[in-house]
Amino acid sequence: MSHGTPDIRNIALAGHAGAGKTTLFEALLHAGGAIQTAGTIDRGNTVSDFDPMERERRHSMAATIASIDHDGCHINLIDTPGYPDFRGPTLSALAAVETCAIVVDAVHGIGHLTRRMMERAKARGLARVIVVNRIDAEGARPEALTETLRHEFGSECLPLNLPAQGGSTVVDCFFNPSGEADFSSVAEAHQRIIDQVVEINETVMNHYLDLGEEGLSGSELHDAFEQCLREGHLVPICYTSARTGAGVRELLDVTKRLLPNPLEGNPPPFIKGSGASAEPIEAVADPDRHVIADVFKIVNDPFVGKLSVFRVYQGTVRRDTQLFIDDGRKPFKVGHLFRLKGKEHIEIDVAVAGDIAAVAKVDEIHFDAVLHDSHDEDHIHLKPLDFPQPMFGLAVEPAHKGQEQKLATVLARLGEEDPCFQVEHSKELNETIVRGLSDLHVKLMLERMKERYGVEVKTRPPRIAYRETVASAAEGHHRHKKQTGGAGQFGEVYLRIEPLPRGAGFEFNEEIKGGAIPGQFVPAIEKGVRQVLEHGAVAGYPLQDVRVTVYDGRHHSVDSKEVAFVAAGRKAFLDAIAKARPTVLEPIVNLDVNVPEAHVGDITGSLAGKRARINGTDVLRGGEIVVRAQVPLAEIGDYSTELKAMTGGRGRYTLELSHYEPVPPNVQRQLVEAYRPRVDDD
Repeated sequence: MSHGTPDIRNIALAGHAGAGKTTLFEALLHAGGAIQTAGTIDRGNTVSDFDPMERERRHSMAATIASIDHDGCHINLIDTPGYPDFRGPTLSALAAVETCAIVVDAVHGIGHLTRRMMERAKARGLARVIVVNRIDAEGARPEALTETLRHEFGSECLPLNLPAQGGSTVVDCFFNPSGEADFSSVAEAHQRIIDQVVEINETVMNHYLDLGEEGLSGSELHDAFEQCLREGHLVPICYTSARTGAGVRELLDVTKRLLPNPLEGNPPPFIKGSGASAEPIEAVADPDRHVIADVFKIVNDPFVGKLSVFRVYQGTVRRDTQLFIDDGRKPFKVGHLFRLKGKEHIEIDVAVAGDIAAVAKVDEIHFDAVLHDSHDEDHIHLKPLDFPQPMFGLAVEPAHKGQEQKLATVLARLGEEDPCFQVEHSKELNETIVRGLSDLHVKLMLERMKERYGVEVKTRPPRIAYRETVASAAEGHHRHKKQTGGAGQFGEVYLRIEPLPRGAGFEFNEEIKGGAIPGQFVPAIEKGVRQVLEHGAVAGYPLQDVRVTVYDGRHHSVDSKEVAFVAAGRKAFLDAIAKARPTVLEPIVNLDVNVPEAHVGDITGSLAGKRARINGTDVLRGGEIVVRAQVPLAEIGDYSTELKAMTGGRGRYTLELSHYEPVPPNVQRQLVEAYRPRVDDD
């Protein structure tokens, strides 16, 4: 290995579907000498989309990694999916990079995911670069798009270069500002970016005012530029045509000379401990320190086995290094260490701080695991990414008997690969439920399961994840007394309950005075209360957002037992709930519906009949509109079929949990009545 930490650049290509990320990925690999010929999506021979399902559908479904060694610089590139349905792998990539390059189509402009990724990258403290691609395409309007970008994302968005000669090349506006551009003035663009850079640092600003640009040293300007990127004071705009190569080598040059290496980016947000005792720690990109690495991608290949891809934040990983997983006591030995180039696994000897590498066939590794070589780094984890909560669900069962265990194993593997694909098992209903960000997301994951592992399933809609809570404070009491001929059972409990803010969960307190209930029976009371929390009180759904305080009771020196206080606690809680205006809550989801403009009226009219609140619309490329709404999940159980009928199969949607709120009174009556016969049967 010939590169050190200062030579590394880690960049994720993100943005809306169709912006040309995969084509740009290929062009960068080709320009950097990593591949001899750039593949195309049409021919299905790109480094990025090597999965058969990706080639068939002509879009990315997973993040792909490849590296370039260019002019002494080692660049790790991650190509990410552009469809919102596959945001999980896209967001995972943000944990492994210093820079997020947002790719925008020069013809169709800002897409829905463009905004989301700009916000996500900013929140993660990443340097951001906007790459305007397809500048030579028919209908491209880079000048108007540049103004739109500045209006949408702020005046800190400034061109580093500009299109020239009808988009067939670009001219530099920073290092060597000369030449004629297709729009604007090179000198004016240069002055804008210099002014933006120097004002971040008072010392540099004073030197600039006293001596002019010629009086600034190269290191002063570079350090100020890096500070601007770290603090979000500057978002450079670069222009490319990935198809022709215009601006691609210039983008590689910008990457080497201006984008942060692992020593210059904002430090990764590592935390040691959990809960109230958790405190931030700093992982230093020093190859001589203890190893700290984070697993940001898992690939389960039925032939190769599990491949765990990680970013080294501190220390150096070598072949034969002994690494611990999270807080594990037994290390594993790194038998083989790999660098990735799409589907290729290239064996390497060492990965230094800042680099990206992979190990194979270590089954204990999981997504977001921290790998380290010393127990000094036990209890360390990377601050979790804020993944959207998957809300579209299907109950699944094997299509063929005898595959139950294989189904469970395969679903677990798929869940490891995509953090937004979740698997849960309902003990109450004895059903397995898979959840994703949309019907398309779940459908394609199940197709992948069939193609990769040969497991087919039958599906049906699952139960809606309602919740119960209380709307007012109340007190409850129950005396449990049972005599069976020998020693009896006795326990008496007084408690009070009060509602907590939505999402606060559950609190249990005891304020028993005078030994009315001995301390050893308090856990039994809490156990009875938690039984109600789990199974519900009025409609059979879990109870949340309530505080329970046990304040009095009675016991018997002979007959009081744990089982008696479990029963007394449970029934006292039920007594209080009945007086506290019990309420059923329903999940409200953020619904984004992508449809052709001609169908917007049909969509909004349909949603209005589903108790939806329309929050607005976004205009996308090609006359496509995103309708944003909040709607009860119960109202859109078969929305994919309805949407297909309204749009002729041209619509799609994604869901994300927003919050819970009370159901209408008529819905609560129906849920309570449906639950009551089951209770009576019990």
